[in-house]
Amino acid sequence: MIVQACINGARAASFHPVLPLTAEAMSRDAAACVAAGAAELHIHPRGPDGRESLAAIDATIPLIRRACPGTLVGVSTGAWIEGDEARTRLAIDGWTELPDYASVNLSENDAPDVMERLRRRGVGVEAGLASVADAERLVGLDDGNPIFRILIEISEQEFDAARSVADGIHAVLQRAGLRKPILLHGENATVWRFAELAAERRWSTRVGLEDCRMLPDGSVASGNAALVVAAVEIFKGSRGVGE
Repeated sequence: MIVQACINGARAASFHPVLPLTAEAMSRDAAACVAAGAAELHIHPRGPDGRESLAAIDATIPLIRRACPGTLVGVSTGAWIEGDEARTRLAIDGWTELPDYASVNLSENDAPDVMERLRRRGVGVEAGLASVADAERLVGLDDGNPIFRILIEISEQEFDAARSVADGIHAVLQRAGLRKPILLHGENATVWRFAELAAERRWSTRVGLEDCRMLPDGSVASGNAALVVAAVEIFKGSRGVGE
């Protein structure tokens, strides 16, 4: 069980005053999150124009590694980042600085190819599942290649409906015998309920400005580190943080 910090995502600068969007800001923020108890980092590097960029990983990863030595660093490969399957493939093939793992959304058409390219580069695959159909697609691939972790990420905002989706995904994985570490997270209104559910089930979770800006009490967090502190407290209550 770990708390992962997702420090920026695809959010616009207007989402929060201290949203880290440059490599330097990400490295400072990452260090603060690790000091607050985050065991891993999930980042969306940005290019000089402020837009998400897979190519910007080469400039961003070294700064974060220097700021957070020994901490696993992951990135997104979301299709929207490059907006073109060929550009996504070229970017991954051209990385000179490799993240420890990368999230791949099984809802995206090119997911199998992206997963294979990551494996060839020695990058762990975090399989992102947002629906039962995503889970069924993952177990149907059955290519014999290991994945780093299952990422169950739920966008539904009504908790009972969101939990039903998460339970459906988990049921598919269980039936298929696909037993990998699971990281469960919600988005906006469901972040904290899912952090509690993850702690209860002894799964990992993530928090950060990618997923929400509100603390459990409904106040706006001062930044990513404050969100991490709140999640770590939930996990400490379950006596499982860091396992």
